[in-house]
Parts: sequence; C-alpha cells; structure tokens
Amino acid sequence: MSVSVLVVDDQPVIRTAIANLIAHEPDLEVVASAASGAEAVRLARRLAPDVVVMDIRMPDGDGIQATREICAEPGLAHTRVLILTTFEEEAYVVEALRAGASGFIGKGADPDEIITAVRTVHDGDALLSPRATRALIDRYARFDQRAAASAAAPADLAALTGRETEVLVMVAQGLGNAEIAQALVISPLTAKTHVNRIMTKLAAHDRAQLVIAAYENGLVQPGTG
Repeated sequence: MSVSVLVVDDQPVIRTAIANLIAHEPDLEVVASAASGAEAVRLARRLAPDVVVMDIRMPDGDGIQATREICAEPGLAHTRVLILTTFEEEAYVVEALRAGASGFIGKGADPDEIITAVRTVHDGDALLSPRATRALIDRYARFDQRAAASAAAPADLAALTGRETEVLVMVAQGLGNAEIAQALVISPLTAKTHVNRIMTKLAAHDRAQLVIAAYENGLVQPGTG
C-alpha cells in the first residue's frame, strides 16, 4: 500500500516541484496539496494522510499552528508532519517539534534526501537524530523565553517509572537504543521497549518529541548531555 502524502507550501513552484518529486516514487502517493495552513488542516482532516510535508511560513494560518492542530486531532494519530524549512527559519524548529512535528528538512535538500525524509518520518523515526535535536535546542534555548511558560505539568512525567525516567534522560542526551542498553546493562530490545512505553505514556510521536518533553520538564538543560 502506498504512503499517502499531503504537500503544503504557499509557493506554487515549490509545492508543485515537491509533489511531482514524490509522485514519481512507486511507494508514495500525493493525495492533495495545499497553499495555506488552514487549508492543510481541512485537507488532513478529510483525507487522513500518512505524511504531511509542511512549510512553516504561510498565509491563513502558519505551518506551526497547522501542525499543532493536525497532531492534536484524535483521528490523525497516525499522521506524521515533516516540516519544510530554510536556514533562516531554523529558530522555528524547536517550536515546530513542540507542536508535534516529527522532524524537518531544508527546502534546498537534494531530491533523494526529501524522499528519504518522507519515508523516515512515515516509519515512525524522527528525521533528526536525538543528538541533532539536542543541538538545535542548545542553540536556540537562550532565545526562547516561552519554554518555562509552556512547559508540561510535572504530572505528565508522573506515569513514568524510575527506570523509564532514566531512559528518557538518556534519549534526550542523544543516546541510541544500543548505547542505552550498554549503559544500563540491558538488551537493546529491552531498551527499545522502554522507549516505546515512554512514547505511549507521554503521547509522543517519536524520539524527537521525547527530547522536547525532557527539556521542558527540566530533566536536561541546554549545554548538557
């Protein structure tokens, strides 16, 4: 079965180019395209795509708000959002991840990288490695004074066991399952099970969301890890 994709960008040339690129892949299918965040939300609710390739800056509702609405929709729990960005917009990436995005890719990326990104996000993996996500948080945290105000309530982590909290910190520090297993003297499969349980308890889409949760709850601090 093909992976259904919704392409969202307010620039017709970029929107068409990305849609055509994706449509040429036998395992991917572009089900619709949108020119604004509001339109993207309407189409996502109607079509329930597997992946939404989302621009950040658009009229009639920006990409971050659209991502927040899509990821909060109960009927779209399986939908993953891949953010399109440019170097100048990197400061928005942390906010986009908080909104529920599973990763981001630059508009100037090679065609193969864009296709790989769509497949990676669909498979449930964060496009950014945890280490790369932490680097972004470190880079922009000093400019983001909203972090404390928007931090999740401590009760969000109350459901975690002591071991799960320990694993969450390691994920936020950039460790993969094999490294976590080695540090805790457990099997990689057990480490993966812990990570999956944490995702379920925190309603996280992927590891990038776990990094954000650990950061916002004070388990890790910028510049550490």
